Amino acid sequence: MSGFLKRKDIEISLKRYGVDAMSAMAQGLFCTLLIGTILNTIGSQFHIGFLTAVVATIGGSGYTIGGLASAMVGPAMAVAIGYALKAPGMVLFTLVPVGYATNVLGGAGGPLAVYFVAIVAAEFGKAVSKETKIDILVTPIVTLLVGIGVACLIAGPIGAAATWVGSVIMWATELMPFFMGILVSALVGIALTLPISSAAICAALSLTGLAGGAAVAGCCAQMVGFAVLGFRENRFGGLISQGIGTSMLQMGNIVRNPRIWAAPILTSMITGPIATCVFGLQMNGAAVNSGMGTCGLCGPIGVWTGWVEPSAAALANGAAAITPTAFDWLGLALVAVVLPALLCWLFGIFFRRIGWIREGDLKLD
Repeated sequence: MSGFLKRKDIEISLKRYGVDAMSAMAQGLFCTLLIGTILNTIGSQFHIGFLTAVVATIGGSGYTIGGLASAMVGPAMAVAIGYALKAPGMVLFTLVPVGYATNVLGGAGGPLAVYFVAIVAAEFGKAVSKETKIDILVTPIVTLLVGIGVACLIAGPIGAAATWVGSVIMWATELMPFFMGILVSALVGIALTLPISSAAICAALSLTGLAGGAAVAGCCAQMVGFAVLGFRENRFGGLISQGIGTSMLQMGNIVRNPRIWAAPILTSMITGPIATCVFGLQMNGAAVNSGMGTCGLCGPIGVWTGWVEPSAAALANGAAAITPTAFDWLGLALVAVVLPALLCWLFGIFFRRIGWIREGDLKLD
């Protein structure tokens, strides 16, 4: 069995499933749901005709360009996961209907259901791939039947569980905005820097509202914080690559010296409750934006989108469109950029003086 798994490149490990698959899943989310949301928002806010025009009607529903992109989130996630698992072409292509069906069956927890189902379907597909003379039939049939079968069994319960957990987090944040603001901000921010997907986690939990605002604060604290903290070593290239790219670039340095992580984490523990208690910052756009931070400015764009056109998940939780005030804009600017930069810079000075951060500790390769 060990030899068979090795020959099929089926690696049952935390890295393959917890890091590679989830990171790829986030890219699938980004290229469909997130990009679609951004295009719809730009089109509606700036009255761009070709972005607001219905380009296709499916089942009586009209879809814009952005709407079509968002509708393909399930297939994109499944294919991305299959690609990360090094699935051959026949398996990869068959994951398209598997991902679509699973996302639909999973409801609000569709992304999380796709994560599990796509892994199972991809690995079974890999196992039978090129093992028979009728591979062109066997591989897609096995991949499809296993994928849809598993989806029918677990997608609904996973979706319900994810929705419940997300609802508990949002309820607790409403009830205890200070303490939950600290907790959500710190944990989601840590997930963003770890080689896993905070975006996928927030999407799976449908994290919106105050909890989504705290998550945005935590992610921005990590990205902007590390960008400023390492400016001495990395200059403007590092500022851009971490500030609007990803703080995950620092993971190698964190492994070598975990104490460099203290400044961004402490910053997130401050900006989180400021977001929830002072500004009442809510992220009512697509839930995936809650876990994006300043990556492509998706976090702030998600907040803005939620102000003017709340997502379906946010509407289901009682959100409503608002006209943002100067106070709202001030809160967003402070929480997303100004405070993370200032606080992490100050923490950095202190930690350098006590020797926790040494010269070169934040240098990017």
